[in-house]
Amino acid sequence: MYEFNYQRPGSLTDAVSSVKSADDATLLAGGQTLLPTLKQRLAMPSDLIDLAGIGELSGISMDGGAVVIGAMTRHADVAASVEVQARIPALAALAGDIGDRQVRNRGTLGGSIANNDPAADYPAACVALGAVVTTTERTLAAEEFFTGLFETALGEGEIVTSVSFPAADKAAYMKFKNPASRYAIVGVFVAKTGADVKVAVAGAGSGGVFRVPEMESALNGNFSAAALEGISVSPDGLNSDIHAAADYRAHLIGVMARRAVAACG
Repeated sequence: MYEFNYQRPGSLTDAVSSVKSADDATLLAGGQTLLPTLKQRLAMPSDLIDLAGIGELSGISMDGGAVVIGAMTRHADVAASVEVQARIPALAALAGDIGDRQVRNRGTLGGSIANNDPAADYPAACVALGAVVTTTERTLAAEEFFTGLFETALGEGEIVTSVSFPAADKAAYMKFKNPASRYAIVGVFVAKTGADVKVAVAGAGSGGVFRVPEMESALNGNFSAAALEGISVSPDGLNSDIHAAADYRAHLIGVMARRAVAACG
């Protein structure tokens, strides 16, 4: 690692102050991506601001029909939450299948979406459920928050504080995962709320999470796995790597989407 100043603020106000006063600060949430990056000397922040001591950033609460999850809430806590299991069981199941037990007990919701790894699971849930991201400066719809590969709308010194997930009538997430890392080679989250259906894909897009309008239109007319038969996704713009070629990922999107719809019941 390169040398840096370590800070562990006890409040959100102190964290914002620390970030803004540092020359080049980096926030530490779960650290599942950041710590390996620091160890490999691929990042050289002047200050590391550890958010783990800020109690107000953790916890799960209900707000009308939505589940509000603090940014520093661990994946394991989302998976085990009775409230999440009751209101949005697909979200609890998604969290319970992230990485391994060690990752789930260290990784956080806020850290995951702020990093916006294209193979991360939460972005698909955020987009499909129409989640709202709250930061220290504003609120953003999920589709405005995720802007590209490892990129978000967060400004300098802006910190994610919570995410509000509206409950859907039906929802499911299906993932074809890397057997070692459990990252999504392709993950599809389908959510139906009233007459509105959203299909969000993780793991496949070179620009991160994206929706599939053709599938949404078909499901709006007939919410069944059969309605997706014959709908193909172009491999153009999809990731191609040692784990899966773009055309294979395009095929998997259809498979995972049909499985997700079938799992909705």
